Amino acid sequence: PDMYPGNCWAFKGSQGYLVIRLSMKIYPTAFTVEHVPKALSPAGNITSAPRDFAVYGLDDEYQEEGKLLGQYVYDQDGEPLQMFPVMEKSEMAFQIVELRILSNWGHAVYTCLYRFRAHGEPA
Repeated sequence: PDMYPGNCWAFKGSQGYLVIRLSMKIYPTAFTVEHVPKALSPAGNITSAPRDFAVYGLDDEYQEEGKLLGQYVYDQDGEPLQMFPVMEKSEMAFQIVELRILSNWGHAVYTCLYRFRAHGEPA
């Protein structure tokens, strides 16, 4: 609910995934990822921030491979809140979205996810 350093969903290693169910089906248009800014980080860096990630639309939460909506890079030197447009347009609407973190910015032990949002038009 806030962006204080350490108030994140941390997972072990540099790869992981998160599956969320939206309140309604949408035609996805963009995604945002937010991380604590370097200036607020006690270590002065954000190596635990996601780096390479992909977003998929799923038909249900048990689907192993959904529809790829885009593959992106979070810029550790950019703004804390970054928006990424859907790269792979789909005629399908989705209520379930998977965020797949493929790498982080170098932290050897864990990756921190502060905020992820899916944007779109209601189906």
